Amino acid sequence: MPHDPLADVSTAAMQERGGAGRAPRVVPALTVVSHPMPRRVGARLLLDAVAAGRTVALSRNAPDFVAPGGSLGLPLSDPFISRKPLEWKPAPDGGVRLVVPEDGTHVALEGTQLRGEHDFGPRALADGVALELAGRVVVLLHTVELDGEGAADTLGMVGESTGLRKLRRHIERVADLDVSVLIRGETGTGKELVAQAIHQRGPRRAGRFLSVNLGAIPKELAAAELFGAHKGAYSGATRDREGFFRAAHGGTLFLDEVGEAPPEVQVMLLRVLETGELYPVGASSPVTVDVRLIAATDAHLEEQIRDGRFKAPLLHRLAGYDLRVPPLRERREDIGRLFFHFAREELAALGDAGRLDTEDPHAEPWLPVSLASRLVRAAWPGNIRQLRNLTRQLVIGSRGQARLQWDSQLDEALGVQDAAPGAVVPVVAAVKAPEAREPAVPRRKPSQVTEAELLAALRDHAWDLKAAADALGIPRPSVYDLIDKSPNLRTAGDLGADEITRSFEACGGDLDAMVRELEVSKRALGRRLKELGLVAKA
Repeated sequence: MPHDPLADVSTAAMQERGGAGRAPRVVPALTVVSHPMPRRVGARLLLDAVAAGRTVALSRNAPDFVAPGGSLGLPLSDPFISRKPLEWKPAPDGGVRLVVPEDGTHVALEGTQLRGEHDFGPRALADGVALELAGRVVVLLHTVELDGEGAADTLGMVGESTGLRKLRRHIERVADLDVSVLIRGETGTGKELVAQAIHQRGPRRAGRFLSVNLGAIPKELAAAELFGAHKGAYSGATRDREGFFRAAHGGTLFLDEVGEAPPEVQVMLLRVLETGELYPVGASSPVTVDVRLIAATDAHLEEQIRDGRFKAPLLHRLAGYDLRVPPLRERREDIGRLFFHFAREELAALGDAGRLDTEDPHAEPWLPVSLASRLVRAAWPGNIRQLRNLTRQLVIGSRGQARLQWDSQLDEALGVQDAAPGAVVPVVAAVKAPEAREPAVPRRKPSQVTEAELLAALRDHAWDLKAAADALGIPRPSVYDLIDKSPNLRTAGDLGADEITRSFEACGGDLDAMVRELEVSKRALGRRLKELGLVAKA
């Protein structure tokens, strides 16, 4: 598969095409997370009037929430929501002010009743605020980028969050090009689904789509599994092996966890990407293959390059186009739709597919509001995979019940510390607005972080790069970039064996003491010690 170097266009450059100089318009919005009529979940009300300085009044009868992909909307229509409207107004700091009238709809935030006026600042809007209305409907207050709204093709992906819409646009841009693609994203975000969407909309859709998880293949067998092998090439090779590359000839090969590729496999991958030729294990002549390669990783490959565990030329070849799949915590407005999507699948398997088809506005919500709020606020370290598994647990565990029943064993999985669903929460006359609680660190541009700030954050957090990044309000990869640009900072990969050995002896093998002395990442330094055969104290 000869690879055209001109196709290796950086993601940043391609993102600029057609959009240079046009900042997307960001407005607040309300998205339905849970509703007694489940088909209403995902419907959205744009509060663009609030962004323009006007007031929006929300009652059971108005305004209309528009379903995803629809043009006509419906009001919330829940008879327990008051006709006396809630008011949404501009807040002085650029956020949104909610005014809850006396004798109006009961509004709760994390189980606590809200009364009077409450301001939600830009940070709260960016994170999303789950509000419970009348104990029956949950809406998420969040922000929406209006640029690119209304894409026709969902590409088989559930949701309308800003991050997901951007991902769809990037898939559409690259799908019909015969370039390699690198998909980055945390575990469980759906990277294989993205790869399938690229394949199905590309010129090789009639060919095979093969998916291979490199992390699941023993390292000593990885080369033979990928590139094939001749009989007798290694112990146990009792027959010729075709290999995944040749099996995917004319189609697409998806390599998940590409960061787990052993060094010798990385060399072979680089060759096949550059020349379209591979050498099966034990062969003396090359075999030509025509395969589109899509790779995925949840690892920081740039860090692996600095530590000498991944080859920079291979990264450049893999990333003909670089995609990022957003984690679920950046897609909170999609959580309700995803939950009900998975719930319908599980109910259908149980022979109860019609459970969620009610049109009775007086029906008791199948998904209790307290549970819906917990779902939205959860951290979801396992992302969509974790949500799907938890949905299955809830549906199966609630068989024969009119509503979903919460199992306390799921508390740890959700990772939220609030009252259990159904618990009695004392009503207080006044509560602090979300912004008055422990403030989250505002997001910043990496260019705004000075070297002194970076060094102070690294020292304050014992050179834990992720913790330092969180404290500075920047992505973790940006910390590596800033260290690279700083003449006074370095990584563990910059240290020579002599310097590491000297520090090891001086610190008596205490890894924490070595980190303080050498001022590098503890994790990376630990790897360097292993490479040198040095065992740090536990």
